[in-house]
Amino acid sequence: MEIQSKLHAVDWIILTVTLLFIVGYGTYVTRKNANVQDYIKGGSDSKWWTIGLSVMATQASAITFLSTPGQAFHSGMGFVQFYLGLPIAMVIICIVFIPIYHKLKVYTAYEFLEGRFDLKTRSLAAILFLIQRGLAAGITIFAPAIILSAVLGWDLLTLNIIIGFLVIIYTVSGGTKAVNVTQKQQMIIIFIGMLIAFFMIMSQLPADITFSKALEIAGASDKMQIIDFSFDLNNRFTVWTGVLGGTFLMLSYFGTDQSQVQRYLSGKSVRESQLGLIFNGLLKVPMQFFILLIGVMVFVFYQFNPSPLNFNPTAKDAIANSEYVAEYKLLQDEHIEIENAKKILFTDGFQKEEKAQILSLNERDLELKELAREIIKKVDDSSIEKIESNDKDYVFIHFILNNLPRGLIGLLLAVILSAAMSSTASELNALASTTAIDLYKRNVREEKSELHYVKASKWFTLGWGILAILVASVANLFDNLINLVNTIGSIFYGNVLGIFLLAFFVKFVKGNAVFVAALITQVIIILTYYFAVFVLEQAGEEPYISYLWLNLIGCVIVMSIAMFLQLFMKDTKNEN
Repeated sequence: MEIQSKLHAVDWIILTVTLLFIVGYGTYVTRKNANVQDYIKGGSDSKWWTIGLSVMATQASAITFLSTPGQAFHSGMGFVQFYLGLPIAMVIICIVFIPIYHKLKVYTAYEFLEGRFDLKTRSLAAILFLIQRGLAAGITIFAPAIILSAVLGWDLLTLNIIIGFLVIIYTVSGGTKAVNVTQKQQMIIIFIGMLIAFFMIMSQLPADITFSKALEIAGASDKMQIIDFSFDLNNRFTVWTGVLGGTFLMLSYFGTDQSQVQRYLSGKSVRESQLGLIFNGLLKVPMQFFILLIGVMVFVFYQFNPSPLNFNPTAKDAIANSEYVAEYKLLQDEHIEIENAKKILFTDGFQKEEKAQILSLNERDLELKELAREIIKKVDDSSIEKIESNDKDYVFIHFILNNLPRGLIGLLLAVILSAAMSSTASELNALASTTAIDLYKRNVREEKSELHYVKASKWFTLGWGILAILVASVANLFDNLINLVNTIGSIFYGNVLGIFLLAFFVKFVKGNAVFVAALITQVIIILTYYFAVFVLEQAGEEPYISYLWLNLIGCVIVMSIAMFLQLFMKDTKNEN
């Protein structure tokens, strides 16, 4: 494969030392966890900056650093609207969720639901979390496996197993504290790597292309449209989907998802937990903006440098050995003509009236890329191995491997793999904690020792890690990995958030009504997604609604049904 030779000895050294340091450090400093308090809540002694970085690292998986630049390369800066609801959600969680969780001294978010409702409602919420987070954990392993598959030419199954077990080693050993202490190191590596990547991209643009000029070029191709106030429901990213759908998604994720709740439950006080979340709220949106901007700058770079018709190297190799090679070459030749035409326009200093010509060239180039994907799908149909036609997640890694100097390639691969390990570790840690505390411990009749539950949590971590590897082994890119993860979350999060909001604010609703309402709501949301989004996207049509709206819809439906059912139900359970 063309890009295999790009990984030199110095890159291997930087990559290997970084990853082994993280695994070794996390295993060593947290090797003595004697009780559940230490293993699951990390001793409850984390400072606010540890919490803030840990929360960010949990959300910022390899998908963030693979998919987000690719998303911006293809669609521009509009994806940042997805995060507009995050600061709002952080404030609400700091005021409502954190004080309650700390007051009740819970190990998991779902413990609270049993005191407010009953055991079956707690168990249902925990199971909904386990389903969606178990799937997401597999995808966060799959994302970096794509990278190393492109770099090394190794098969994805082998890479899924290697990456999964690297994370399992220190997560099983150290629990929550291991996740927290390693995530600080990982976020430092991530920040340094992304800053270097940005400046390296800028340094490789033509000498007369300043940053402001680069922004003009991106704007001429409609890549700088950040805000969209349209009320089009099937438009995936608008101010309204971000502020409304995004707020409900972030409330659900940070307020009820154990992978995040466990991060700030480790805080030594309510104030430390609140400061950690506010820190995340203030820094996360600018960070995502910056990562998207990197993707846009990669787009500008390829206005002056040749780019492939499809960024997936596996697809390129497969076509070269197929009957479609001549047909694909015709598309490539026209793609090169378009690139040269745009390069002349941008080099000569394009005028505003030439924007229509630039957009026309871009539109034709998109048509060529779609025709190329159709050819790749034909090759895939006749191939034993899966060949992915969607190349969004390969854009940034293609740029890294083909345009950056020795050493820096290893650093940026370490960035992406560090992000993958930090996010996956948080997910496995939360999955094991929820299984051990909400399902296993709650349903074991006889008393067990603290050491027994620590050992059980470690076995559950191992079990969920193996399951995540299995999910990673059958995963596909779909539209885009970052959209896939958020879609899975949106199918479940609104329902779970509605359960928690009922628990916090609607005191007359009891357990039976909530349990039945949650079951009905989950069926409705799955059917809504299937018929209003999935079926249409598979047919190449626009969905009726953006998946982000599922968070709001699910929350409203479960609360409405529960309140309606309570009018006709008798529930004798006393509130705690």
